[in-house]
Amino acid sequence: MSETAGLAAAGGQPRPDGSALAFREGVRVTTQDDGVRVQSPWAAFVLGRLTDGTRAAVHRLAGEPVPPAVLLAGCTPAERTQVLRIVDRLGFLITRSVLAQDRPLARIEATSRTASYRPVSVPAQAPLRLSKFALCRSYSGAFVLESPLTPHRVLLLDPASRAVVGALGDCVRAADLAPADVPAESVAELLEHLAGAGFVDVGEWADGQARFAADEDEVLEQWDFHDLLFHSRSRAGRHDEPFGGIFPYEGRIEPRPAVEPAPAGPYIELHRPALDDVLAADPALTTVLEGRTSVRHYGEAPMTVDQLGEFLYRTARVRSEYGPRPDQKMPYEATSRPYPCGGAAYELELYLTVRRCEGLAEGVYHYDPVGHRLRLVNEDAGDRSAMLYLASVATGGIAVPDVLVTMTSRFQRLSWKYRGIAYAVTLKHAGVLYQTMYLVATAMGLAPCGLGSGDADLAARVLGLDYLRESSVGEFMLGSLPAAERDGSPTAPPADWRAANDPQWTDAARLLLDRHDG
Repeated sequence: MSETAGLAAAGGQPRPDGSALAFREGVRVTTQDDGVRVQSPWAAFVLGRLTDGTRAAVHRLAGEPVPPAVLLAGCTPAERTQVLRIVDRLGFLITRSVLAQDRPLARIEATSRTASYRPVSVPAQAPLRLSKFALCRSYSGAFVLESPLTPHRVLLLDPASRAVVGALGDCVRAADLAPADVPAESVAELLEHLAGAGFVDVGEWADGQARFAADEDEVLEQWDFHDLLFHSRSRAGRHDEPFGGIFPYEGRIEPRPAVEPAPAGPYIELHRPALDDVLAADPALTTVLEGRTSVRHYGEAPMTVDQLGEFLYRTARVRSEYGPRPDQKMPYEATSRPYPCGGAAYELELYLTVRRCEGLAEGVYHYDPVGHRLRLVNEDAGDRSAMLYLASVATGGIAVPDVLVTMTSRFQRLSWKYRGIAYAVTLKHAGVLYQTMYLVATAMGLAPCGLGSGDADLAARVLGLDYLRESSVGEFMLGSLPAAERDGSPTAPPADWRAANDPQWTDAARLLLDRHDG
């Protein structure tokens, strides 16, 4: 169902637009020969061959918002048609304002070049509510209403309009939404714009109960608010925010280093495999791809520290460092590693919570991808147990990892270059690292399993991180492959496997158990 059709289904009917019109902030209009030049942060062009009346109307749009009657004052019928065509053509640069006795209540801006809407009639007794996808926030010094369902933004310019939007948090009748100091017809017009632009659901009464078309839309029902907002803002199309690799902080903030400086302290050097030997022993790529599967139980003998070293060397080591290269639009240091990464930023770090690994003591370690070594960062049994417990929860209680790999993101390493997509990009990187780990583990005859959830607050505390600078974005389990799996016959864990392999959960883990279960 189209958005327009959805509005009609909700009970609203499109009506002519009588709002006051003006160019957006940042748009300048100058006379040029027989036309006008329109310049904005998004585009610059000339409207040529304009009559005096049409040119005067375009200049009026560069001032305070004006009602259509004022905009078209003095225009001939032909000029009126031409002005309305220009307004329609320049919709992205035109704002619509709802006024109450010349007092601006709200201003509606398009956030997409193809955005359009028509106000809809809202019956006085119709049930109304704010869309579950709408949000209010501070934006450029104004209080705005936004939604991933619509390519528009509403600037709430007056306490009355903010009060109306606040009241729409409950199901209310349109007739009950008139503040004392605002004419009812102005509030009605505001509601018609909010409904037409997709911010407000208009329902119907049935047996004394309010019914909304949005509640019967199976597609909308299966979107969570934050997922749809994230989708709409991390791709172009429904917003006008700065976007992509635009280096917004270059010259003001130094970029994070390609590799975090290694702190002083004891390290555990890891095995470095000879890649020629690896190539000779590895199965073919297609064999690995076809044989890749998630394994959630482990062999009687644990994985060895040499196997762990080979795994990390083949998936995450720094192969080389280079840059900056300003002439190639890379004004920062970069590295090369075995998995692909946008802008060669490589913002992901790896931490290992070890329960069972021959030759390596239990503990929580950080992987140094340059030195190819491990550094112990936390040896508290309760913290280790809590990390392993939550990994077990993510498998539905099926598995307890021998080694839990926690991927963290140094967020500012990406946001220094990218606007609007930095977090989406770090999740893409986590995904390709998952696949790299799956393929290497499969080729090595280990038991891999990516996890779908984790606790970033817990990880930040256990790993000693600042949540806003670096925190977890992915988790991956690793261990030895059961003998039956090595023979090519996938098996379920034996009935007594949990009893033999479960750690004794500490009090810290039991507190987490209580929190997650109830």
